[in-house]
Amino acid sequence: MRNPTTVLVTGGTGSFGQEFVGTLLARYPHLTRLVVFSRDEQKQYEMSQLFSPTQYPCLRYVIGDVRDKDRLLDALQGIEMVVHAAAMKHVHIAEYNPFECVKTNILGAQNLIEACIERGVQRVVALSTDKAANATGLYGATKLCADKLFISASLAEVSPKPIFSVVRYGNVVGARGSVIPFFIEKRKEGVLPITHPDMTRFSITPQQGIDLVLFALERALGGEIFVPKLPSYRILDVAQAIAPDCEHRIVGIRQGEKIHEEMIMPTDALSTLELEKHYVIVPPEPYYSTTSNMTRYAEHHGGKPVATDFAYTSGENTDWLSIEGLRQVMQEVLKFSLASS
Repeated sequence: MRNPTTVLVTGGTGSFGQEFVGTLLARYPHLTRLVVFSRDEQKQYEMSQLFSPTQYPCLRYVIGDVRDKDRLLDALQGIEMVVHAAAMKHVHIAEYNPFECVKTNILGAQNLIEACIERGVQRVVALSTDKAANATGLYGATKLCADKLFISASLAEVSPKPIFSVVRYGNVVGARGSVIPFFIEKRKEGVLPITHPDMTRFSITPQQGIDLVLFALERALGGEIFVPKLPSYRILDVAQAIAPDCEHRIVGIRQGEKIHEEMIMPTDALSTLELEKHYVIVPPEPYYSTTSNMTRYAEHHGGKPVATDFAYTSGENTDWLSIEGLRQVMQEVLKFSLASS
């Protein structure tokens, strides 16, 4: 990423936000302002014990909600780059509280888009999810809508116009509420709840997610969805890696969950480019365009079109983590010893 001086992170106290802020502080010592924007004062207090404004004078902890556009406008004064990580993300909670999810994930996204345009922000990257591809539940549907809003904003005829882009990936290894820390806790009881024995997921570490966001901030032309190339793992292999002696109890998938993560659907194939480490879903061509978007984006990113029947799902991946590979990833990310399993 080009050397930024002012950055704001919505949802900045979440799992991603904390890791991202730590990376920015380590890599970009010339930051003049780094705003952690979130609505949870307790999490802000706890995060400030890790990253203190006394130690890092550029840091600002701002209480606010993406549902409140006026507060966003206040926080975005003088900000060059924005990373949008704020969201309601738990599938079952979204199903039970649908309009709350809509207000945060859709209306909040539109508030941020409008505020960024009004404040002259230069670049915006929004975090999406695999569940936005072929959405089957409310959470995925709201994130799909948010993706469409950011893509549409990149085509708006406004000046100055921020460069909006999206990064899409699934559950991050070790993230709060994800399967690996859940299994680590449950192994104490001797029983691991398994939603479905055939379930698979892509494996992405926090640092890989951060690097993808930084790549998008640096390279986006506007309107792209960036998808990383990742290995897959089987849920039963995760259980074996963490607690080989535990009983497995099949509990069934919850409403809105999928057996496999889906990143790119066949309907996206005609607008998808393959890069060395990523895929890029190219935005639709605006009606005033005189040059093919696929041509323009392929030249910019150095990519090539995928096959017309291409799809990218965790269940049909060609790259898989073994049980030992899973253990290595967990030990690297979580500093978690499996010797006592």
